[in-house]
Amino acid sequence: MSIPATGSVLIADVRPYGEGDPVDVLVVDGRIAQIGADLSAPDGADRIDGGGAVLLPGFVDLHTHLREPGREDTETIRTGSAAAALGGYTAVFAMANTDPVADNSTITDNVWRTGRDIGLVDVHPVGAVTVGLAGTQLAEMGMMAAGVAGVRMFSDDGKCVDDPLLMRRALEYAKSLDVLIAQHAEEPRLTVGAIAHEGPNAARLGLTGWPRAAEESIVIRDALLARDAGTRVHICHASTEGTVELLRWAREQGIAISAEVTPHHLLLDDSRLATYDPVNKVNPPLRETRDNDALRRALADGVIDCVATDHAPHAAQEKACEFAQARPGMLGLETALPIVVDTMVNPGLLDWRGVARVMSERPAQIVGLADQGRPIEVGEPGSLTLVDPDRSWVVRPDELASLSRNTPYEAMTMPATVTATVLRGVVTARDGEVTR
Repeated sequence: MSIPATGSVLIADVRPYGEGDPVDVLVVDGRIAQIGADLSAPDGADRIDGGGAVLLPGFVDLHTHLREPGREDTETIRTGSAAAALGGYTAVFAMANTDPVADNSTITDNVWRTGRDIGLVDVHPVGAVTVGLAGTQLAEMGMMAAGVAGVRMFSDDGKCVDDPLLMRRALEYAKSLDVLIAQHAEEPRLTVGAIAHEGPNAARLGLTGWPRAAEESIVIRDALLARDAGTRVHICHASTEGTVELLRWAREQGIAISAEVTPHHLLLDDSRLATYDPVNKVNPPLRETRDNDALRRALADGVIDCVATDHAPHAAQEKACEFAQARPGMLGLETALPIVVDTMVNPGLLDWRGVARVMSERPAQIVGLADQGRPIEVGEPGSLTLVDPDRSWVVRPDELASLSRNTPYEAMTMPATVTATVLRGVVTARDGEVTR
């Protein structure tokens, strides 16, 4: 694995974690060299005038769909990396449901190399658990883990590894490799034809319901399988109040289970389905307000570990159709931080150190990234994000970096702005533009 590019930058007049008086932070050759007042930069160093902005460790997204290879009409590694950098991310994990599926080291190594060459964020490919996402035969996880990409997380996301024996074998295999299985928790026999959350709104609108139990039954099953295998498991896009209760129970039993929540499951609920607009179709579906509330509280108290975007670009024709026929998913990389501010910071559920925990530190720890999610201290990697908490902006789909336009937040005012992103001392995004 080649040595990543590094740079030097003086980040002036910023408040690490939003605390105290503004200081300067000097990054030299990719690492924080000094923190203090009135610092000077070496010749050739870049400079960012922070204007009192909040400085955080660069964000890490455990759940991104970059669509390359196969669906470059909806997203590419370059456009997805640009969206990530503009959203404050310095590392993303690209899911395996590409075409062809990322179930072998040839594909995962190529995704990693492409991301490295673009250089806007660290792109870590996620390997498939099963060959072709078919759920019948384990993929060569060992080969992918040993490749140049060093794959450290595996998932059939978009589909559930619903066979309990196969999932048990996958967890055992993962333990021997010291890698992580991330589960899309959905019992498929409970969601045949389902397109919306099972509840009063779906019944009124005539939409086939997706019950909470379809998620929760897999969460508890996999917690028990992980317990018996003596290994860990990660739950993708937790969406129900019951999942929160099960995660809390599993933690109390000492089971090594982690979980993520998406920004849209923190903010949006199934009342949005009243318009039948397919932009609101997502898997798992938007739930009820009591689920939103439970997810927010769980994220605040650590029962849910982190925020992951599930950034899912789709072509216009895949959304401009009948609700039942539309592809599920929505954009998320550029709007994640302001939604966390809206749902967690402004109500007082998290402070800025809490934001760093759920968007940077915990996701990096879950997958063992030694050079991401680190404290803002001298000697630590200079991968950082600047946030202006007082600068709002309006979401306009045609101004987003993604190739696709399927955002549910069109015309919404976002309450905070990422003003710059730095990857190992290299400025990758500044004032709404990528730099390379």
